[in-house]
Amino acid sequence: MAITAQEVNKLRQMTGAGMMDCKKALTEAEGDFEKAIDILRKKGQKVSASRADRETKEGVVVTDISADGKTGVLISLTCETDFVAKNEEFGKLANSILSLAVKENADSVEAIQALPFEGITVGEKITEMTGKIGEKIEISHFEKLTGDQVVAYIHSNGKLGVLVSLVNSGGTNVEDAGKDVAMQIAAMNPVAVDKDGVDATTVEREIEVGKDQARQEGKPEEMLEKIALGKLNKFYKENTLLSQAFVKDNSKTIAQYLDSVSKGLTVSAFKRISIG
Repeated sequence: MAITAQEVNKLRQMTGAGMMDCKKALTEAEGDFEKAIDILRKKGQKVSASRADRETKEGVVVTDISADGKTGVLISLTCETDFVAKNEEFGKLANSILSLAVKENADSVEAIQALPFEGITVGEKITEMTGKIGEKIEISHFEKLTGDQVVAYIHSNGKLGVLVSLVNSGGTNVEDAGKDVAMQIAAMNPVAVDKDGVDATTVEREIEVGKDQARQEGKPEEMLEKIALGKLNKFYKENTLLSQAFVKDNSKTIAQYLDSVSKGLTVSAFKRISIG
C-alpha cells in the first residue's frame, strides 16, 4: 500500500526515528502505526544486541537534590562517542530518567530500567534510542545518598559528579563548604571518608607493599612492620577525605577546614561517579 509523506512524518514525530526508517516500518506494517512502532523498537533491539560488546566511555552525569536537602541522587547515562553525549536529545533523556527515578524512589539501575516511560519502560526507551542513534546507550551508574544535608557537584565536563552528606551543626555557609568538599572529592578521588572507612583488603595490601619497599631498601626485618605502618599512615593522610590537605588551602586538612566553617561540621559519606 502507498504510504504518504504525512504518515511518515507522523510516525517520525511519534518515535524520533529517521524518515526512511519510518517509511520502511510503515510499509512493512501496512500502515498500522502500532505495528510500525514495534518494528522500529525491534530494530533498536537488534542494534542494541549487536553493540553489546561496545564500550561506553562518553555520556553525562546528572544529579538531583530533594527539596529538604536530605537526599541526593546521581545517575550516569553513557554512550560511545562525545558527539552523541553532547546531543540535546541525549541530555534530555538523561534528565527525564533522573526525574523519574527520583519520583518513583528507585534504588538500583535495574529498578530504574523497569519503570514505565512514555508507554514503555525506561529500558525499552534506551533500546529505542540505541536503534535511532546507532550507538550503545546504558545507565552505567546510580548512586543515592541521604544525610542531614546533601550537597551535589557536577564537574564542568559533565562527566564527573559527586554527592556529599554533611553532618550539619546548624552553622552558616554549610552548603558552600559542602561544594568545596565535593570539588575536593572530584579532584582528589579519596578512597574513604576517614581511615575507619578503608576496607581491610586495602589496608593489608598497603602494609605488604610498605614492607616490601622497606625490605628492598635493605631495612632490618624486625623494622619492617613499623616502617610499613608509617607508610600506611601516610596513605591515610593522602587518600582519606578528612585527612587530605584542602586543595584551596594546603595549611588545613578537610577536617580542619570544615570545623573552621562551623564547629562540629563533618562528612558522613560521599559518592563519586566518573565516566571514561
